[in-house]
Amino acid sequence: MDTSILTVLFQDGITTGAIYALLSLALVLVFSVTRVIFLPQGEFVAFGALTLAAIQNGQAPATALLLVALGGVTLAVESGTALRLAPSRARLVRRLPLLLLTQLAYPLALYALTRHVALQELAMPLQIALALGIVVPMGPMIYRVAYQPLAHSSVLVLLIVSLGVHLAMVGLGLLMFGPEGSNTKPFTDLQFTLGESPVSGQSVIVLVTVATLIAAIYVFFDRTLTGKALRATAVNRLGARLVGVGINQAGKLSFAMAAGIGALCGILIAPFTIVNYESGFIIALKGFVGAIFGGLASYPVAALGAVSVGLVESFSSFWASSYKELIVFTVILPILLWRSLTSHHVDEEA
Repeated sequence: MDTSILTVLFQDGITTGAIYALLSLALVLVFSVTRVIFLPQGEFVAFGALTLAAIQNGQAPATALLLVALGGVTLAVESGTALRLAPSRARLVRRLPLLLLTQLAYPLALYALTRHVALQELAMPLQIALALGIVVPMGPMIYRVAYQPLAHSSVLVLLIVSLGVHLAMVGLGLLMFGPEGSNTKPFTDLQFTLGESPVSGQSVIVLVTVATLIAAIYVFFDRTLTGKALRATAVNRLGARLVGVGINQAGKLSFAMAAGIGALCGILIAPFTIVNYESGFIIALKGFVGAIFGGLASYPVAALGAVSVGLVESFSSFWASSYKELIVFTVILPILLWRSLTSHHVDEEA
């Protein structure tokens, strides 16, 4: 292996590892705040990539119709829950205009936009914004419908719910996008050299985007009141609830952030590879391997573990491409064993 090949493999590993790092941060965030092992994270990766691909092909993305359906179901669940409890009825009346705006008017407006605008003629930043605007709101809607009613259940119950949501979203992905995969247009065709090594402009965009987003997340958690409330929920859900932090609102926000990160990762990875309705699960699973490095609790260690996974995958694809997935997922076994032997088991919080 000469220096040029080593450089290319290292560049590819860092690029894919950065995407896995974002996914691992999203998984750690959701688990810390809600105790949910978020298996559907990969579906948001696939939905983000395939929604953008449909927009660039001039097709109305089926995810816009799914957003309308989810908004209707969420509105019905919110209304039904409030009507069963007399004290909640007055609050429902006060919140009804906002619910109608966010759960019904916004999805319908996006659906109409995708049907009556020449989507392929939009500038790429607008196409990306539209794809994110369609996919990201699905996160809090799914939390409200599937997870919030069971928010105080055990981790095992929440894991079973996650499995059900994952399977449902995979089926919907097949229905909406079909079995064929798609990719998106490259962000740039720029190529330049660093010393004697070629560097892709695509990789630079991915790394700058990931670094910017991680810095923004750090500032959000460290400097904003909402971010500190999420941190408090992650540290002690019961204590956060006692001092007035809305646990349900924290759960919705964590799911919105996870959906946004997943959709953005799909958009970043789509120019490099063909994405189909089920390939997002494998991508997110590699982010999960990184999250396991951090014990589903430490953000920096999870990010470092995810970058390590990217490097292992890159070099494995060169030395033994047929076994690269096996090598990547085998790495998790000694980590799980080590975590099991060194962790202190505590009773689960009620």
